[in-house]
Amino acid sequence: MTESSLVEECRKLETIMSQELEKGKVQRNQSRPIRIGVIGVGNMGQHHTRVLTMLKDVELVGVSDINIERGLEIASKYRVRFFENYLDLIPYVDAMCIAVPTRGHYQVGLDCLQLGVHALIEKPIAASITEAEYLVNAAAESNCILQVGHIERFNPAFQELSKVMKTEKLLALEAHRMSPYSQRANDVSVVLDLMIHDIDLLLELAGSSVVKLTASGSQGSNSHNLDYVTATLGFANGTIATLTASKITHRKIRRIAAHCKNSLTEADFLNNEILIHRQTTANYTTDYGQILYRQDGLIEKVYTSKIEPLHAELEHFVNCVRGGEKPSVGGEQALKALRLAREIERIAQDALVWQSEWQHEELDSPKINFPGEVVRV
Repeated sequence: MTESSLVEECRKLETIMSQELEKGKVQRNQSRPIRIGVIGVGNMGQHHTRVLTMLKDVELVGVSDINIERGLEIASKYRVRFFENYLDLIPYVDAMCIAVPTRGHYQVGLDCLQLGVHALIEKPIAASITEAEYLVNAAAESNCILQVGHIERFNPAFQELSKVMKTEKLLALEAHRMSPYSQRANDVSVVLDLMIHDIDLLLELAGSSVVKLTASGSQGSNSHNLDYVTATLGFANGTIATLTASKITHRKIRRIAAHCKNSLTEADFLNNEILIHRQTTANYTTDYGQILYRQDGLIEKVYTSKIEPLHAELEHFVNCVRGGEKPSVGGEQALKALRLAREIERIAQDALVWQSEWQHEELDSPKINFPGEVVRV
């Protein structure tokens, strides 16, 4: 299909959709169906659009994107209306999925929340801590749901890992999130693009405040942002964690290992697999007492569901909008992850070491401004 024919077809579809919509703008607090729009239909937004068309009791009203050709293409594919200006889409929806570049999260999110529209904003919540704080406050003032797209919370492997950790004594955590270089999300460092996923997960698993932090990183491209970062966190409960994120590794890796008192649990998010390693000292002998072999370890494989994480995330968002649930990653949790991510980024960039003077103060506390002593190394 040529560009001109695509535009013509989309304009016809837009006219039909516009007539339907103008029969009456959406009434707030309408329970069914939940009317949702998508702002930003690039790499991630296109998948939001796809999944929303499959959800029960959800009506995908329309999409918006600054790239008109791209927006028309996605609107035509899913037979919804295209809005060149996202502000024109807001009056017709109960909720919005926002998948614009990070620098646009604040303004687009604020416009939706201030007009009483529930918002799911892709991670990170915003480009700066100040912007994130404004979004959290705006959601509270408008009594709107603010959910942030930390999608790995809905990964079946993480869901099962969380269950396993409830019966284990956690000692240490390791997270590796690595990818080959691409042009996607090259406006932010690897900390805000990739590592922030594991920051959120490790904060959830550790269940304690961060009291010590070191980090280092390097640039491997011309983006002028950190492309490889490793960080070590010390928690108030004694747990330690190491995180490594890379945009310049020639293999995709998504893995968390939990070192516990009685086991080692490895979660592979790409293969949706969990392995639990345990020690054992069983000997296997013949009838005459001769040792055939010794079993030094036991590996348990945990089976997980096959649900798509984005599908689970959007279902959760819709349930929150209906009033049945509280977001598992709301604005405050996302702000907590962003504060830590920004501090890791700063320390890795400047080769600094941070340590809290108050062993039980939280790194993300709004009452303190990283009061620890910063040492240049």
